[in-house]
Amino acid sequence: MPDTHLTHEQYVHRVLEAYQRTPGTCGHVRPHDRQLALELHQRDIPLRTVENALMLAVARRTFRPNQTRPLATVRSLRYFVPVIEELLAEPAAEDYFEYVRRQLEPLYSCYSHT
Repeated sequence: MPDTHLTHEQYVHRVLEAYQRTPGTCGHVRPHDRQLALELHQRDIPLRTVENALMLAVARRTFRPNQTRPLATVRSLRYFVPVIEELLAEPAAEDYFEYVRRQLEPLYSCYSHT
């Protein structure tokens, strides 16, 4: 469904749902997350850009050198704003995101918040 057909409620719901499913997040939506999702909608940021930013951030967090310290749990959707801005400034090819999705598939398939 193209973003132009999404109401702001649908857009916010989908952004927050994607955030909750994102590995490495706390899985809880707070009021400021909901407000940010609404702001993203008001800025006409495509849902696909937000979803790609979440996935790209997960890839960057996941594929780090083994000797680095573990990263803390992401507790806010705001964590992903710099990556969203990066993708708005320099969009990447959809083929790249398909590749990243394939690399992260095992992580997403076994990850769930309880």
